[in-house]
Amino acid sequence: MKPLILVVDDEPDVEDLFRQQFRRDIRAGRFTMEFVKSGDSALKKIGDANAVPLMLILSDVNMPGMSGLELLPKAKASRPDVPVIMITAYGDGDTRRIALEGGAEALLTKPIDFTALRSEIDGRLKA
Repeated sequence: MKPLILVVDDEPDVEDLFRQQFRRDIRAGRFTMEFVKSGDSALKKIGDANAVPLMLILSDVNMPGMSGLELLPKAKASRPDVPVIMITAYGDGDTRRIALEGGAEALLTKPIDFTALRSEIDGRLKA
């Protein structure tokens, strides 16, 4: 079974952007990516993914309803083995501190540095 990367972001163009950036990896079967648009949907997917090798959760910070910072501790409680990387357009010090104290592995700012993200994913695939 292929490792799964779960992307949580309410922006409609995020899925297309990620699929474009990682299309070779997905086609080669290195991993799969699933996309949800809310924290509630993410929690359901995380709960359903117990039988799936969930490799990484990438979550936007600012979303309507449950924010990524509210999702973070719930995701970590449900799957403490899965790293979470937060993504934000507003990389201020408070957001970074709250995310890292909440258990996030890292905080990436938009526009996303896909080279750095690819390096992070490659490192997890080799581990």
